[in-house]
Amino acid sequence: MKVVVCVKQIPDPATPYRLENETFRLVRPAEQVLDDTDRYGVEMGLQLAQANDGTVTLVSMGPTGNGQGIRQALAMGADKAVLVEDDSLGGSDALNTAKVLARVISNEGYDLVVAGTESTDGYSGVVPQMLAELLDVPALTYAKSVETDGASISIRRQTAAGYDVVVAGLPAVVSVTAGAVEPRYPTFKGIMDAKKKPVETVGLSDLGLEASTTQEVVSITDAPERPAGRKIEDDGGAFNEIIALLTERKVI
Repeated sequence: MKVVVCVKQIPDPATPYRLENETFRLVRPAEQVLDDTDRYGVEMGLQLAQANDGTVTLVSMGPTGNGQGIRQALAMGADKAVLVEDDSLGGSDALNTAKVLARVISNEGYDLVVAGTESTDGYSGVVPQMLAELLDVPALTYAKSVETDGASISIRRQTAAGYDVVVAGLPAVVSVTAGAVEPRYPTFKGIMDAKKKPVETVGLSDLGLEASTTQEVVSITDAPERPAGRKIEDDGGAFNEIIALLTERKVI
């Protein structure tokens, strides 16, 4: 089974984010980390590939930097990575991102595409569904568990009331929720092996694509400060104030 996992490098969330002065785009330093939500996708892809005698290829779009985030995913056990880096992709929206990833995935060949639900620096939450549409395969989203026999795939799709069981034939695209699996920690051997695994970097011309449908931020403003709450001196009847407030908000 050929499993492709979509991953993304992002600035370390533990460090302050900065925006470019003119474009207001996120400044992406050379040192970036693997998006935490993608760790679940990588782990799910590894488990499914290992259970079905398969391979795992990472696909990513964005500034490569020193590749620290990609090496993290390779150290977990992925076999190789294909990175798309092109200056003209700056400011790409979800659709353009999906088009680029879909072209790489098609070129690589696949039985199953695995992705996180959304990136923590974008939060659009639509790229996996767009990928499935562009690849013309089923989209199985918000998976909290995944099973496959190599010919079909079954997931438990997380809902507000519990879960739905969704089944489809392969090939397919599946997006997994955080907590669907417990991501493994790279071993020392895995970290050393990651340095020798193939990493291919391509541009848009290599894919036969041109940049399109970018998004533009025209201005930004600081979020308004939250106003201070109302203080009530409790003389034994403060609960009446709480009841009045809940009644006003139609909670009771």
